[in-house]
Parts: sequence; C-alpha cells; structure tokens
Amino acid sequence: MAERYLNCIGGDWAPAESGEFFENRNPADVNDLVGLFPKSSSVDVDRAVKAAEDAFDAWRLTPAPKRGEILYRLGRILQDRKEEIARLMTREMGKIIKETRGDVQEGIDTAFYAAGEGRRLFGDTCPVEFRNKFGMSVRCPVGVCGLITPWNFPMAIATWKMFPALICGNTVVLKPASDTPASAVKLVEAAIEAGVPAGVVNLVHGTGSGVGIPLVEHPGVRLISFTGSSAVGRDIGERCGKRLKRLSLELGGKNAQIVMADADLDLALEGVLWGAFGTTGQRCTATSRLILHKPIKEAFLAMLVERAKRIRVGNGLDESVEMGPLVNEGQRRTVMEYVAIGKSESRLVAGGKPLAEGPLRDGWFHEPTIFADVAPSARIAQEEIFGPVLAVIDAEDLDDAIRILNGTRYGLSSSIYTRDVNAAFKAIRDIEAGITYVNGPTIGAEVQLPFGGVKDTGNGHREASHTVLDTFSEWKSIYVDFSGTLQKAQIDQD
Repeated sequence: MAERYLNCIGGDWAPAESGEFFENRNPADVNDLVGLFPKSSSVDVDRAVKAAEDAFDAWRLTPAPKRGEILYRLGRILQDRKEEIARLMTREMGKIIKETRGDVQEGIDTAFYAAGEGRRLFGDTCPVEFRNKFGMSVRCPVGVCGLITPWNFPMAIATWKMFPALICGNTVVLKPASDTPASAVKLVEAAIEAGVPAGVVNLVHGTGSGVGIPLVEHPGVRLISFTGSSAVGRDIGERCGKRLKRLSLELGGKNAQIVMADADLDLALEGVLWGAFGTTGQRCTATSRLILHKPIKEAFLAMLVERAKRIRVGNGLDESVEMGPLVNEGQRRTVMEYVAIGKSESRLVAGGKPLAEGPLRDGWFHEPTIFADVAPSARIAQEEIFGPVLAVIDAEDLDDAIRILNGTRYGLSSSIYTRDVNAAFKAIRDIEAGITYVNGPTIGAEVQLPFGGVKDTGNGHREASHTVLDTFSEWKSIYVDFSGTLQKAQIDQD
C-alpha cells in the first residue's frame, strides 16, 4: 500500500480537512506510485496561516545569528540525506539522478549562504542635517509569507524562497507543486529536525485553485513569492495588486545561445546540448533558441544533430541515462502540439516523436527535437514550450544575433560563445536579460548571484544572493535626536 503523506501545520502532521488524497506517480513509470498526498482546501490554508501568525512574534524576536545557526544545521541535515532526497525527487519528477543531486546541493548551498546572512543583515548609517542627531536604517521582517513553488526544481527553488524568508524573521506557508510534493515533505522534516520552531514553517499540499489562490488571497499573508508561468503570474499579480500585497514573481523564459564564427565550436556544442536537453528542457533558463552566425551554421548544425540523436533517454535513476521524461502526460501533450506547429513553420532535423515503446512505454518520454531555418517570429521561437525542443535561427552578424535574442517578450537567461572579448562585452551590455553567460550555457545559476529577469520574466525582484533580502524584509529608517531641543528638518537650517 502506498505511503500517505500529510500536511504540516503548527508543527503537527495531519491530513487535509477533507480527508481526501491525490496520487503522485513516477513520470518515467506511471505504475510506480510515489505516494498519496492531502487534497487540501482553503480550510487548511486558513489553519496554516493562523499557525504562522501565532509563531511570528517569537521567531522575529529570535536573534538573527541564532536563526542562522538553525539554517546551518538544516543544511547539514540535507547534506546527510542528499542521496535519499535526490532519488525520491527523480522518482516524482523524472529528471536524471545527477541533476536531482545538484538540485539538493543547491538547497544545501542556499542554507549555508542564508545562515551567514544571519550576521550580515546590514542596514546603513548615514550623516544627518543637524548636530546631536543620528540616522540609520534597519531591516524588519514582513510577516507571514506564502511560498508557491514549481515542480522542476522542488528543492532548490523552495529553499531559495524559504531560507531567506526565515533568516529575515518571517514565518512561511509553503505550497509545493502537486507534481513534486514528496520533496517538500523532506525539506520540512529537515527544518523541524534542525530546530525550526512549530508554526514557523507550514506545509499545505494541493492544487493551485484549492490551495494556491486561497493562500494568495488570505488577509493574513503579507507576501507572496511565486515561481511559474507568466500567465499564472499575471493572475497572481492582479489578486495581490487588489490587496496591496507584496509580491515576487519569477516567471517564464525563451532563452537563447548565440554562437559566433570565432567560437570554440566543441565547447558551444556541449553548452547547447546541456542547456536545451538538461532537465528535458523543463527549466525556465533552458536554451530553447540557438542563434548561429551564418559562416558556421551548417557545420555546427550537423554536429548538433549527430550528437542529439545519441542522447540516451530513459529512467533517471539509471546513471547512464542523459535525459528523463516530461513531468506528466499534459506536458508531453504540450510538447507534441508545439512539434506539430514547428513542422508547419520550420524544418525538422532531429527527433519530433514521443517515445512509448519497450522500457519507455509506461512513461512520458519524448525525443530531443531540433528545428532548423526557424524564423525569429515563429511560434516555436517566441512561446515557452518547456520541453526538449530547440529552435535554430540564423544571424548575419553580432548585432543581428543580439537583435534576434532580444526579440521576445521574455528576458531571463542568455549566452554567447565567442573568443572576441569586444564582442563578449558588447553582448553583456546590449542583451536584455537578467543573466548573461559568456562561453557557458544558459543554465547553471549559483546562490551568491541574483537570479531573475526582465520584461515578462518577472516583476523586477531577484532570488538568491543578498538581493533576495529586499524581497523578504521591510526597510525602517530611524532618527535619534539627542540634542534636547526640537530641530525641524529642512526648516531650522542656516
């Protein structure tokens, strides 16, 4: 019988008020039932928010270095359980075991980074206009934070949100994606074991309509941090805007890698294969467009097609597999629909079909797929597919390549391969994206640098780095007048 997992509210593990559960199945083998999870509703959200409110005062008054010590212990626990969590994550969302180990490592790195911020929640001191007066600013916690996380990085992105929120003194309600609830359970279990007090971290499983919207609209939630599609982000933005609620959005991408004629082509090939087909293309930073300088287009395309056809697809728990399944049936159907669109717009040169025979018959697999001679305005070059589909576009020169790269409504990640330092710095300056890699793929973020994008990729906030602290804290300005007299700013000046 499948294991039944529970919500965590106020430190207690309990089923949803409804008593109902939903299934979580392995996308590489739908016969593998990972577990049953509570099908929660607004009733459960309300209980979780109340628990977070009750825990807030004691947590915000816990000294930040002490909060940091707890996060450090949490990171050590994740280290000890890295392989266990990685294998569970591969079972529930499909990406290969090497990648899920990296996902857990990102959570470990974030724990240690956030722990250090417990002694670095710096404010400012500054000069003031009068004698015997002092000015400074400090960070204050926001309150209860609602964290809505995606399925493609169930540990990394959850920790990107949770750990900065906690170090700033906030309490949280985590709503994980319904495709990856088990990873969230392991994270919350580790938090409790590390010493996070009851009610500081709460976990509520369920759907977007059943849990996500009630969390967004709950009056006790002061901040929402969401990672997902731009369409859902817009809806959340409207709901939060009506309530003047703080909101951090990290949304879609249509990322491109430029390869110039002077590039190391072997290195660029490795980069685009990893960027386009790592995580089966299910990353917001995935390389979904490849912009080739015309002098090397045919030679590079031939290299790319030959290598892509040799990518080994299968169950991610097999160490020799290079690409796993799509996360669910609906996502594979979406990929197949875009392949059909691509065939009507462009030239299919590799892949294009679902894989459903032999050992792959019980999973949601699809071939690595490449289209050539793609117009920059084509749908497969403009719309986020979130699957192993790469659109190859020609460019006349560097200016043309940058123009093509910038020609979408997204602006998350970007990449250029060139040996010309002048070209590299021109690209760095002129590319419209939150992240630019030089001689590296569009994927591979590190926790000490800001993560996020421009245009429809988000609303200006960044995750990771010290910049994320601005999302999860409020600034308070403080004036201390020890003159013993009333001094009127901008009035009592000579």
